[in-house]
Amino acid sequence: MQRFILRRIFASLVALFLVTIIVFSLSRLVGDPLAMLVSEGGYGISESALQIQREKLHLDKPVPLQYFFWLTDVLRGDLGHDLSDGFPVTTKIREKIAPTVQLGVSAWILATIFGLSFGMISAVKRGSLLDYAVRLIANLGITLPAFYVGIMAILIFAVNLGWVPVTVIGTIGSDDPLATVKAMILPVLTLAWGAAAGYMRLMRSSMLEVLDSEYIKLARAKGVDGSKVIWKHALRNSLIVPITVSALLLWNFVTGTVVVEAVFAWPGLGLLAIEAVVNNNLNLVVGTTLVTGVVLITANLVADVLYVLVDPRIRLS
Repeated sequence: MQRFILRRIFASLVALFLVTIIVFSLSRLVGDPLAMLVSEGGYGISESALQIQREKLHLDKPVPLQYFFWLTDVLRGDLGHDLSDGFPVTTKIREKIAPTVQLGVSAWILATIFGLSFGMISAVKRGSLLDYAVRLIANLGITLPAFYVGIMAILIFAVNLGWVPVTVIGTIGSDDPLATVKAMILPVLTLAWGAAAGYMRLMRSSMLEVLDSEYIKLARAKGVDGSKVIWKHALRNSLIVPITVSALLLWNFVTGTVVVEAVFAWPGLGLLAIEAVVNNNLNLVVGTTLVTGVVLITANLVADVLYVLVDPRIRLS
């Protein structure tokens, strides 16, 4: 197991290195960031000050050396400065991570609990009305885009019924915990639905495959109690597939968070990334993209480790 984990860690480090190359290359393909700044109006920067900034950012050096200096700064936690106001990109990202984690973790917990539970129930009760209802909800969750679900949720539950606030502006991080919880309901449910639908379908198909296996049939033939067969024998093996694809579902969380934050004006990393793209703020775009890549690679590593812990027979050949 240790050799497997070490190999996965090494592969993740290589992937992180490749991500830095890709992110840096894309940032340079769009051109000189300072030249882009001038084309946007320059924010009062003179030509001499522009040249000083170019030397400070090593933009006057060959591209390989630019990458070396950029990577050195990244490893020190320095992602540069916002070209519009001069604030450090790392500081801006750090301020936005907490709301995004709050939204993502809440949605992930909800999606995991309901997705795995109803997926298991749907498999155990296959062919029943409950099974069809769960499959319908799962199909809708996968089919409907997050922005549509979010907008419809706002129109129905916030505008027409008035049960929750229309926007989260001014409520997230306030001193009123009840207002914060009410503001979180729609964004969390919107983000959780799609992931829960994925968990439902995966858990159902995995559980059905295990329930139809020979050792489960043998256990039932020996008179083992039905609930014991499900909870002791079938459930553990059924969890392997949902756990291994959890990293893929995390990609849905990452992309879904960007959309949900835009719809509900959630003050997180996704909204920051959108504003950076709209305002042509290259350093912020690079910073948020790099953070997203690190999160996804780390999630894949965690999923691989969990895979081995759930089923120790699995090893890399």
